[in-house]
Amino acid sequence: MAERYVMSIDQGTNSTRCILFDHRGRLVSVAQKEHQQHFPRPGWVEHDAVEIWQNLCRVVPEALSDAGVDTGQVAAVGLANQRETTVLWDRRTGAPLGRAIVWQDTRTAPLVEDLRKDPGEEFFLQRCCLPPSTYFSALRLRWLFDHVKRLQQRAVDGEVLCGTMESWLIWNLTGGTDGGLHITDATNASRTMLMNIHTLAWDEELLAFFGVPRSMLPEIRSSAETYGDARSLLPGVALTAALGDQQAALFGQTCFSPGEAKCTYGTGSFLLLNTGGDVVRSRHGLLTTVAYKIGNQRPAYALEGSIAVTGALVQWFRDRLGLISSAPEIETLARTVEDNGGCYIVPAFSGLFAPRWRSDARGVIVGLTSYITKGHLARAVLEATGWQTREVVDAMNADSSVPLQQLKVDGGMTADNLLMQFVADVLDVPVVRPLVAETVSLGAAYAAGLASGYWPDLEVLRRNWHRAAQWLPAMDPGLREAEYDNWQRAVERSLGWARPPRSAEPGPPK
Repeated sequence: MAERYVMSIDQGTNSTRCILFDHRGRLVSVAQKEHQQHFPRPGWVEHDAVEIWQNLCRVVPEALSDAGVDTGQVAAVGLANQRETTVLWDRRTGAPLGRAIVWQDTRTAPLVEDLRKDPGEEFFLQRCCLPPSTYFSALRLRWLFDHVKRLQQRAVDGEVLCGTMESWLIWNLTGGTDGGLHITDATNASRTMLMNIHTLAWDEELLAFFGVPRSMLPEIRSSAETYGDARSLLPGVALTAALGDQQAALFGQTCFSPGEAKCTYGTGSFLLLNTGGDVVRSRHGLLTTVAYKIGNQRPAYALEGSIAVTGALVQWFRDRLGLISSAPEIETLARTVEDNGGCYIVPAFSGLFAPRWRSDARGVIVGLTSYITKGHLARAVLEATGWQTREVVDAMNADSSVPLQQLKVDGGMTADNLLMQFVADVLDVPVVRPLVAETVSLGAAYAAGLASGYWPDLEVLRRNWHRAAQWLPAMDPGLREAEYDNWQRAVERSLGWARPPRSAEPGPPK
């Protein structure tokens, strides 16, 4: 009998990937295609949803061909996706109504400030456990309703569908205008500010507040169950999982028990701590989110610390400053000096996310002297990721009854050994990287395989996890805390750069 595989589709911020995995969780083939980033105005970030669908139509056949596999050997398909990015399309024609608005987009900042004053954060935190932020989908829907003529009326009339990228792709895969499924899963729905975190259903009060008609929203399903069969691209293959990319990474890292945590280092960085069946409401600026929901089982929840800019800072260093020609060169350049020379970079390009939630913060470089070289700047770029991670972990330790004992890491930046050692040093805990680095894709595959019976249970998935590298803390504690104090002072400069009148200061979630 021919070998069977699970297919994972990872629709990310910069590209779409298709990966095949075998029973041991090993990568068999991968195909990837980048899509264009659109920046029509300062603070605006957009994607072309049609381009993303077309890219998926290219990478799926390529991954199958490279592995010498036909669709009959694909046991199931799981999807992971960039979470809060919002796309609207015409129910009748299937055409998107403009470009998708990406999670990094900050055009809704004035609305955020208004909502923090009235009705105030507590109104939202009680229902969805999310503070008003440019990060989430509901504010983008409200902005579109306010700025696109007749859009809200068309939505009320049932002419418009909306969702995050997994909803758009599933709809197209299952038939599109000819009966396509309009669904999402609880992890993605939990990032919209429209789902009640306790009931996992669209919240009537939130829908009414934002003026979002329920008819345009996808049906909320669990993260792992049989949704239906694909009708295009993979005809007859079952779609059995969907998760937001960071929850997929938590699942791929097999963080199935309360207290286990992972951090994905990509364009931004996202640290999730499994809190089990408890909805732990953060008092220190973190987000409460659905970690995953398997079939009819109770959902697992997580605390999340979202960092807007980490890998994007390396890209800025490469593309805007031109100090390196490729991202991996930053480690080599940073190793030309012993330390940062007193230079710190706070990359608040999109404001600051967790734990501060200050959309008015602006990026700063402090400590510049004639002594500073591009090597010191390179080290400051990498250290900015470490210090931002430290801030999030401090908040998690304050919210959780069990301090972090170990951090599992994944994502492209984990190839930088200097950075990973620095993260271990500033957290004072071991940092471990798995053998399979594609944990977002692996998590979507694991969930799909569980739902389809390809894998029998979570323990089998745990046994598939193997450590590839480990970094142990080695920094002198006194030096670590002194450097952290310097970083905190740099952040205060960032917060003070565009500080609004004191009466309008937003502050972190309570």
